[in-house]
Amino acid sequence: MTQQFLLEIGLEEVPAHLVTPSMNQLETKIRTFLDENRLSFEEIEQFSTPRRFAFRVNGLAEKQTDIDEKAKGPAKKIAQDAEGNWTKAGLGFARGQGVDADALYFEDLKGVEYVFANKHEIGKPAADILPELMTVVPTLNFPVSMHWANYDYKFIRPVHWLVALLDDKVLPMSLFDVVSSNVSRGHRFLGADTTIESAASYENALEKECVMVSATKRKATIEAQINQIANENNWKVELDADLLEEVNNLVEYPTAFVGNFDEKYLAIPSEVLITSMKEHQRYFEVYSETGELMNHFISVRNGNRDHIETVAKGNEKVLLARLEDAEFFYNEDLKTTIDACLERLKAVTFHVKIGSMYEKMLRVQAISQYLGEFVNLTETELKHLSRASQIYKFDLVTNMVNEFPELQGIIGEKYALVQGEAIGVAQAIREHYLPNSSDSELPQSNIGAILAIADKLDTLFTFFTVGLSPKGSNDPYALRRQAYGIIRIIEDKGWEFPIGELQDKIVEIINNRSTQFGIKLDDNQEAINVFMKGRIKQWLLAKKIRHDIIEAVVESEQKDLSNMFEVANILRKQMSEEDFKATIESLTRVLNLAAKKESITIDINPDLFKNQSEKALYAAVEAIDTQIETLTLKEMFDELKKLTPLIQDYFEDTMVMIDDEKVKENRLSQLRKLANIVVPFANLEHLVVK
Repeated sequence: MTQQFLLEIGLEEVPAHLVTPSMNQLETKIRTFLDENRLSFEEIEQFSTPRRFAFRVNGLAEKQTDIDEKAKGPAKKIAQDAEGNWTKAGLGFARGQGVDADALYFEDLKGVEYVFANKHEIGKPAADILPELMTVVPTLNFPVSMHWANYDYKFIRPVHWLVALLDDKVLPMSLFDVVSSNVSRGHRFLGADTTIESAASYENALEKECVMVSATKRKATIEAQINQIANENNWKVELDADLLEEVNNLVEYPTAFVGNFDEKYLAIPSEVLITSMKEHQRYFEVYSETGELMNHFISVRNGNRDHIETVAKGNEKVLLARLEDAEFFYNEDLKTTIDACLERLKAVTFHVKIGSMYEKMLRVQAISQYLGEFVNLTETELKHLSRASQIYKFDLVTNMVNEFPELQGIIGEKYALVQGEAIGVAQAIREHYLPNSSDSELPQSNIGAILAIADKLDTLFTFFTVGLSPKGSNDPYALRRQAYGIIRIIEDKGWEFPIGELQDKIVEIINNRSTQFGIKLDDNQEAINVFMKGRIKQWLLAKKIRHDIIEAVVESEQKDLSNMFEVANILRKQMSEEDFKATIESLTRVLNLAAKKESITIDINPDLFKNQSEKALYAAVEAIDTQIETLTLKEMFDELKKLTPLIQDYFEDTMVMIDDEKVKENRLSQLRKLANIVVPFANLEHLVVK
């Protein structure tokens, strides 16, 4: 027979963004606790609101599973003395297993007798085990925790009540001096305290007190209410998943309603309006059927429909104040020129150890121009890139970005267009911040992509130079994200990008004008090389590439990022081919022997060949070498595969490490030449083939 166990922890309001991760963390710890304590169950249901964390364990066993096991103890010579009496070690083993010494016995293991005990432990009732959960709950980790009253306790928010029910019986438990009961609290304004008769009646009991405890059902209710409003008015509402999640964790009894604002504010850039509504007020913006932003919004109240018109007017009043500020800032910004903004950037610090934002822009101008030419941008693109790199940070000193920092780049694009800049220039200003997360959108234009790469490279080089590289998990300047962004852009664009060569050239460019640029970069970029390798591995791992393939690619002599990505995909696809194992084993054998050649010079004398296998392999390698510049990476691997039978015949007929030094050196040179073709492709020795 199974049971239901309910635990509800009542708190002061928890920040919305922490509700879901806290519940997921709590469920993980509860599952671990039940598993470790041998309490089987069918499922765990989560319930959460801003004021409570709760879960219900369904199909919970009445007691722990019994233990029947054979325990091995010390050797007989340790467990008993010469007269056959039990030693302290033998008696201690018996005591530890919960059996009498008379129940111990011996068995022979590989010629040595050991003492054993048959251990039988009857499982304890679940009711006796579950109170120990209160030692697990305080171990939850939160970004910020609180002390309260005179307690030394620390938790995300003060705990005010605790419900613990096993079916319909209260389990005696205590958390932070709060004793369990079957009494929960309803909605702060619409409900009252309520008695939970049983674990099964939890949801219904609280719904009567205007609390929807199921986050899933509450979210579905919010979606349904918003969609109903939209359908009734022929509107379109984009239900942003993050905003919906946040709103859901702000309320216990949701009621959606409509608010309005004056149409004149639609003259402000839509991004400003949306940010004002979404980021600052947590409103859902409304669009017409043709996709135009409208002067309406939808919000969600934590309550019922009583006096909903008054609530709507209050929200409209709050939004109006923000929109008036936005309108004022927008109009004031339009009175300022881009040149005036650039002049003010000279007084804006990028980092106290590095210099001003203006100096950063000067460095990025030089870097982006070099990179633009390297990837063969058109003349028009280079012209627009030059202009974009001169002004791309100007919006940082505008009133609008000061009020809405999340609009940097976005508002820069808008203002650039208003002031007559080319579309490509304006677009690059917005795109240079991309990607701003591991899975966010990428720059679409070539100009924006180069500007983004240049800006991120400058950040990496300068921060590493002044000793501010990431340490462990600590990365306050998001340098890992910057490097990851560079990799994502290169992979998307497919540009040739030999990172090491480009680093050296960029360092040279900056250091030749270090007085103007405000900083002299480290000549040794090895730390950044290692750092970038780590991010490349992370990126390939996210692409579900095997670890050994990643090592083979990243630890090769291949320096071009795009080629690394392509080689990784080639090897992943080839792994399933029947001839893959033979190919890798043959080439790996070549690499291992080629490593024995001490001299870096390769001088092959065909007159020293002693058999046909040497001649055949030599001719095939020479053929590949003559066309190596024109072969694609896939074609290169196909050519290497064709060498497999020739390599096998070669090693069947040829002894490389012989006494004749001239012949041995000639054969090592032959293998080294092939190795020099293979190693830039991938370091195949890292591959695991079965």
